[in-house]
Amino acid sequence: MDFSGDVAIVTGGGTGIGKEVTKQLVEQGIKTQIFSRSKGEQTAKELGKLCTFVQTDITDYQSVKHSIQSTISQHGEIDYLVNNAGLTSDNLLLRMSSEQWEKIIDVNLTGTFNCTKAALRYLIKNDTGNVVNISSVSGLLGNPGQANYAAAKAGIVGFTKSIAQEYGSRNLRANVIVPGFVDTELTGDIPQKKKEAYLTNIILSRFANPAEIAEPTMFLLSNQASYITGTVVRVDGGLSFG
Repeated sequence: MDFSGDVAIVTGGGTGIGKEVTKQLVEQGIKTQIFSRSKGEQTAKELGKLCTFVQTDITDYQSVKHSIQSTISQHGEIDYLVNNAGLTSDNLLLRMSSEQWEKIIDVNLTGTFNCTKAALRYLIKNDTGNVVNISSVSGLLGNPGQANYAAAKAGIVGFTKSIAQEYGSRNLRANVIVPGFVDTELTGDIPQKKKEAYLTNIILSRFANPAEIAEPTMFLLSNQASYITGTVVRVDGGLSFG
């Protein structure tokens, strides 16, 4: 893949899908910054000099703004932004606390807003900016016990389509990856019986591995996808088929 730029930011890039995206960016020679509160320092060490951990609270706009300025001071530009950081806190709606609702909205949706807004002026500066936001099949289909998470992930879809329209004239491309169930820390605690029930609805009858989400993300970031924007790409093994 031909990458015209050389600086990327991946939120939540220290674990799971984000770690695999970060790894593949570094393998392409891209200077990659991991924005995370804590999980990312070890990944940056593992991936070498092209990868840097920048301690960031994505729910705090000032923290994000400071980290963006740090990236600019270090590299002078931002070409790619992958908003991947995500969190779940499941409960049936009658039992869901306001804190559970607000925390999940803050991390998944407000975090995406904060990072995109803070990076936007640099992404459009050279008319080559590229944003890929990681949503979830829960944002398309809903999921019992995940009203907060589903709402946040659905919000990411609408947010991405809006910025694609707002800044397409500046050659900013913005797209969404919608993973299904992926073998990561977020799904590691699912009880086996519940996991088996999910598998019956997945055409490929298995969970994805993080690389299978990272690879289409890399495609959308590349020049091979130069005429794709405002698009939702479902990578869910057929879970949302039809």
